Amino acid sequence: MLDFLSLLPYWQVFVEGIVTTLWVTVIATLLGLAIAVPFAWLRLEGPRVLSVLIGTYVELIRNTPFIVQLFFIYFGLPALDLRLSATSCALIAMTLNLTAYATEIIRAGIGAVPKGQREAARVLGMSPLQCYRHVVLVPALSRIYPALTSQCIIVMLGSAVISQISVEELTYAANFIQSRNFRSFETYIVATFCYLGIAIAMRQSFEYIGRRLFGFLQGEQR
Repeated sequence: MLDFLSLLPYWQVFVEGIVTTLWVTVIATLLGLAIAVPFAWLRLEGPRVLSVLIGTYVELIRNTPFIVQLFFIYFGLPALDLRLSATSCALIAMTLNLTAYATEIIRAGIGAVPKGQREAARVLGMSPLQCYRHVVLVPALSRIYPALTSQCIIVMLGSAVISQISVEELTYAANFIQSRNFRSFETYIVATFCYLGIAIAMRQSFEYIGRRLFGFLQGEQR
C-alpha cells in the first residue's frame, strides 16, 4: 500500500535537492551559452587551427557519455594535483557538455543566415561587429532558440548523474530518503514529478524570454 505520508519528515531534503539542481543548472547554462557563441563563430570563421581544436573538443564531448566526462574530471584532476570540490567538478562537466552541443546548434544557426544579408549590411556602412551582432547573431539565435532551450533542459535532466559524485541534488536526495524509509516507489514518484515540474517551469520561462527577445523577429519570419 502506498504511503506518501512517510515522506513528510524529509520534505526539507527534497527542497534542498531541488534548489541544488536549479542553481547548478542555471550556472552551467549561462557559462555554457556564453562560451558556445564565440566557439561557434570560431568554428565557422576563425583561424583553421582554432576551428580544428574546437571541432575536436565538440566531437569528443558529443561522442562520449556524460558520466564518463564527469568521472574523468572528478577522479582525473587529482592525478594532476588539481583538487576541486565535487560541486565544482559537476559544474565544469555540465558546462563543457552543454558548450559542445550548444556550439553545434549555434553554428548551424549562423550558417543558415544568407550571405546576402551580411553583404547588404556592409554596403549600408555597418562595422563588422555591428554586422555580426545585428545581422548574423540575433537572427541566428532566433532560429535555433527552441533547439537551444531544449538542450538546456536536457542538461537539467542530466544533472541527476552528478549524484554519483555525491553532489546533493534531487536524485541524491531521493536516494538518501529511500535508503532511510525504504519507500522507494513513493520516493521516486515524488522525484519524478519534481523533475517534471522543473522542466515545465524551465520551458515556460524560456518561451517567455524568447517572446521578449525574439518576438519581433519571429513576427517578421512569419
